Order: sequence, then C-alpha cells, then structure tokens
Amino acid sequence: MKKILGAVLAGAVASSAFMSVATAQDITVGVSWSNFQEERWKTDEAAMKSALEAGGAAYISTDAQSSSAKQLADVESLMAQGVDALIVLAQDSEAIIPAVQAAADEGVPVIAYDRLIEDPRAFYLTFDNVEVGRMQARAVLAAQPEGNYVMIKGSSADPNADFLRGGQQEVLQDAIDAGKIKIVGEAYTDGWLPANAQRNMEQILTANDNNVDAVVASNDGTAGGVVAALTAQGMEGLPVSGQDGDHAALNRVAKGTQTVSVWKDARELGKAAGSIAVALAKGTAMGDVDGAIMFNTPGGNDMNAVLLAPVPVTKDNLDAVVDAGWISKEALCQGVSGGPSPCN
Repeated sequence: MKKILGAVLAGAVASSAFMSVATAQDITVGVSWSNFQEERWKTDEAAMKSALEAGGAAYISTDAQSSSAKQLADVESLMAQGVDALIVLAQDSEAIIPAVQAAADEGVPVIAYDRLIEDPRAFYLTFDNVEVGRMQARAVLAAQPEGNYVMIKGSSADPNADFLRGGQQEVLQDAIDAGKIKIVGEAYTDGWLPANAQRNMEQILTANDNNVDAVVASNDGTAGGVVAALTAQGMEGLPVSGQDGDHAALNRVAKGTQTVSVWKDARELGKAAGSIAVALAKGTAMGDVDGAIMFNTPGGNDMNAVLLAPVPVTKDNLDAVVDAGWISKEALCQGVSGGPSPCN
C-alpha cells in the first residue's frame, strides 16, 4: 500500500508540474470536517494543506461540530463559495448523501475522507479499517489468549465501526469457538467520545463484577475512556487496544496501560486527499486516479477507492513513531522510567 501512496503522490506532483500558476489559482478545495476538535484531524489538515499548496490549490474548510445537520449546511456553504472539489469527513454516512447528490448535480467531485459514504459518486479514501480491527484483536489476543473480553466499538453512525468490528471478530472467532475467550460485554460509543466509552465500560464492569480480562477498544479516544474506567477500579494494565497513534495513547503504550495503538499515519492520508482532490478537480476520472481500486461496500456499491496500510504500535516498536517524527521522545516517555525503548 505504501507503493500505492507513492504512486498517488508522484502522479499528483507530476501533474502539478504542468499546471500554470493562473490555472492553479482557479482550483479551490473545500473540506467539511465532522468534529475538528479531535487531536488527529489537525494532523490530517496540515498534511492536506501542504499537498493542496503543492498542487496549486486553495483550501477552505468548515467544522460540523459533530452535527450531521450542520454538516449538510456546511457543504452547501462550501458549494456556494464555488469549490472545485470537496473532501468530506462524514459525521453520519447516510445523512450526508444529499450533499453528495448536490455536488454531483454541480459536477463537483467528492472524496469520502476516512469514513465511508455509501454512494458510488464519491471517491473513498481511507486506511484498511478491517485490517486495523484485525491488528487490534491480534495484539490483545497475544497479550491475553484466554478470558473475558469486552468490545468497545465506535459510533453506530460511522461504517468504520463495523469494519473494525468485523476484522476483530475474524481474529477472535477461533478462540471464541474453542471456548478460550468469551465476550461478556459489547457497546457502540456515541460520537466516538471518550466519556461515552468510559461510561459504557463502567456499566460493563459493574454487570460482570469486574470479571474482565481484556478490552478491544476501537480507537485511542475510546481506549482512553476504557483505561480511565479500569484505573478507577484498580485494574489498569489489562490489555486494551486502540488506533490513530494519538500522543496520549502512545504514552499509555509506553506506560503499559494500553497494549496497542494501530498507527494510521494521518500525514499520508492528508497528503493523498490533497493530491487526489487536485487531480479530480482537474478532470481526472475517479477510476484513473493512481492506485485506485474497486471497493465493494456493505451496501453493495462498487466505489473507486484508495486504501492505505496501517501499522500496529506496541511496546516492541515504539521507536518507529519517534524515528518517523510522529511524536517526540519527551512526549512519548512522559512519566515513564525503565519502560520499553526508547523510554528505558
């Protein structure tokens, strides 16, 4: 998948080299963020802006503040400003479809960014979220091959939550069938909010008299809520998964309170989005985007897509995120002494 990303970026750089400054100034890309307050989106945005600038395109954005109704209004506002392409991080994958229709009516290409929009008129750009789920479950299963498991899922309005859950189940199924592990609690997390994940975890702990051995949480925010609930019961250190490579989560991995954070380098995703948006705005057909594949959605739609490869980060490879400049050693190792490399 790294080769795919390289091809996408290389293609964009090559095409931008032939674009005059005057033409470049005519390209504006609008970005609709669902909930910009989350740490990782700021990283995505910086990379996206850089790629758009390299392609000669202007950037404008809106923040739906976790409201699907506001996001529809935001997209309408971006369209009114004359954008040539839209990048949409959907708050609700179904509620956003009228916006895709409106964009299609105006001939404005749409990139479904990170989260699926069930509409073949959009181009789907994300990481391989089923594989993210597999990676989460593999790491937790390796740390705790038997016992009572809890599944803390993402938002029910986000298809990624079910992609992740499907990948997790693939890995855990044999152990479940063998009676080695038992799922004793499972819950969606409204809005992916850590507070909601913590509340769900607290309720599951109460229902099971704290008889829980491992937690497969679907991102780092929900993992933070889970760890808070476990810590309140003196149970910190149980295997817990996450994803996104949030700095707080990587610090928890160094401390031993989170087992894995599946790192989806948001810089790569943001750069790819910017490059693809410029290509689509210039008239490149979705199927002709470098590295594009056909992705069959849960709703039975075939969509043009690029899927990037994630990397599981555990105590055994924490050096990787420092070496890549994703996080400083100081931030990673805050409060850690005698921990795994580079915090030893």
